[in-house]
Amino acid sequence: MKKHNFYAGPSILPEFTKEKTAEAAVNFAGTGLSVMEVSHRSKEFVAVMDEAQALVKELLHVPDGYSVLFLQGGASTQFLMVPYNLMNKKAAYLNTGSWASKAIKEAKLFGEVVEVASSKDANFNYIPKGYEVPADAEYFHYTTNNTIYGTEILKEPEVAMPLVADMSSDIFSRPLDVSKYAVIYAGAQKNLGPSGATLVIVKDDALGKVERTIPTMLDYKIHADKGSMFNTPSTLAVFGCLQTLIWLKDQGGVEAIEKVNIEKASILYDELDRNKLFVPTVADPEDRSRMNVTFVMAPEYGEVEKEFLEFATARGMIGIKGHRSVGGFRASIYNAMPTDSVKALVETMQEFEKIR
Repeated sequence: MKKHNFYAGPSILPEFTKEKTAEAAVNFAGTGLSVMEVSHRSKEFVAVMDEAQALVKELLHVPDGYSVLFLQGGASTQFLMVPYNLMNKKAAYLNTGSWASKAIKEAKLFGEVVEVASSKDANFNYIPKGYEVPADAEYFHYTTNNTIYGTEILKEPEVAMPLVADMSSDIFSRPLDVSKYAVIYAGAQKNLGPSGATLVIVKDDALGKVERTIPTMLDYKIHADKGSMFNTPSTLAVFGCLQTLIWLKDQGGVEAIEKVNIEKASILYDELDRNKLFVPTVADPEDRSRMNVTFVMAPEYGEVEKEFLEFATARGMIGIKGHRSVGGFRASIYNAMPTDSVKALVETMQEFEKIR
């Protein structure tokens, strides 16, 4: 039976990525050594890092004056690296979920944090609108896609100050105007590659302006100056990210993959809006995530939630159980998720509807 991987992260990877990374785990670039055991200073691995950084710039149309970094520590480390490097006194944050809340908590260690708006009042099931950002904020931070709650911000907020964004779960899923950002960061394990690498795109002239002394490992400028080689990078994870970037370019880039992502999300949301058994947790279509589709049983069918999960799992639907903090169901349909798998989930929902 075919398995359809809807896990939120670590999550589905392109077959190309898995095959090439598996090969390199045994024999990397004809060296007879694994990518896990070759020196990161070797010419073979330096070529991997150089190509990965170049492809990020190409696919996202990154303008001159930005550095592409592959770091470690996940997006959670970026919650503190961002204010450490960018905040002197004050920053503004939009609170749209658990990860945004954690970023706010870390930022408060470094200065004044203005929470301009929050959707916590409705369990984060919508994107706040109509908020004002203080003119003296040094940057405005937001989380583009909220993996747990199924909301997504698809357009850059119109603010006067530089943007900072956690794009862990929708990076490379659509075009961006990188020039509006001081920092973009993303844990690799949702839409880019194996866990263990964190992508950071940082504007060079945004650095070196804080008054505090920054510990070496937390200083973006150090990592930029050393080409992400200040310390040993996660060689296997970076190699895997490179393979996904190559795959994405072969698909036609982010412009092409966005069309596929829109189609996949539409197929699933259309079924959720039609099927009497299910209710999408995000009511406003403008706020719905293309990457993480969250839904629950309709109130009158709440008693069959466990039954549906077992029914779907028996048909190869893996990882659709909702996050433990919200319950229900979640289908993560990242770039690598085939349209046929989304259709298979819809067919499963329709089959279950017939027997209820």
